[in-house]
Amino acid sequence: MEKLPANAGWLWVKEGFALFRKQPAEMSTLFLAYMFLMLALGIVPLLGQILPMVLIPVFSMAFMQACTQIEKGKKVYPNLLLTGFRSPAFPSLLKLGVLYLVAAVAAVAASALIDGGVFWQVMSSDQALDRDTIRNSNMSLAMLFSAAVYTPAAMAFWYAAPLIFWQKMGVGKAVFYSFFAVKRSGKAFIVYGLSWLLIGVLMPAMVSSLIAMLVAKAFVVMLVLLPLSLMLTVIMYCSFYPTYTSVFGHPETTGAAIPE
Repeated sequence: MEKLPANAGWLWVKEGFALFRKQPAEMSTLFLAYMFLMLALGIVPLLGQILPMVLIPVFSMAFMQACTQIEKGKKVYPNLLLTGFRSPAFPSLLKLGVLYLVAAVAAVAASALIDGGVFWQVMSSDQALDRDTIRNSNMSLAMLFSAAVYTPAAMAFWYAAPLIFWQKMGVGKAVFYSFFAVKRSGKAFIVYGLSWLLIGVLMPAMVSSLIAMLVAKAFVVMLVLLPLSLMLTVIMYCSFYPTYTSVFGHPETTGAAIPE
């Protein structure tokens, strides 16, 4: 596992843009197909609320594999969404997805220590809470607390799926390696996160505000903001791949064991 300098975080973002530029339509189509499947899973009775979360590691490998296809100069097709399902690693990816769900539930539940359960009700209930209840609570602080509680889990999950898929690791070993790989390159991940906060959140907000001042029509703002947000989301997905290859190497060159 390589220990990376802080500027590696910005390089990951640039590499994500570079991968997207090679096949923008194909990667966008793959992402739209993924979103459609997530919406379809969401309407499944009883399981609709948990299936999308549990299947995140399975579907994440579709985008990782798509990036390897781009590197090889091969076309990306929507059937790559089945990559994780067809792999012998599928049961392990599914177990990882269950851990995703447990960690997310635990993090949201922990927010009750700050706001008395308001954030939990917002996330788990189909009924909207009244504005006064939300306004009088510490929900913003509770959300930050949940994010802090979830951070160690996010570190453990970041590389876990590709390590299971490409390195043929067990779930426990993959989670272990992922956590310490992220910890070793913590500065790079801070830069990476701040870069995407600037590009993926602040920039669209500034663009929409500027258009609103110039045109003052909501549909025009949405006409620009939706494609921009879609494109940036797909690029962010593309940037996940270089975060892996810069630490563990390319899938073609990685073996069953990782040097200590």
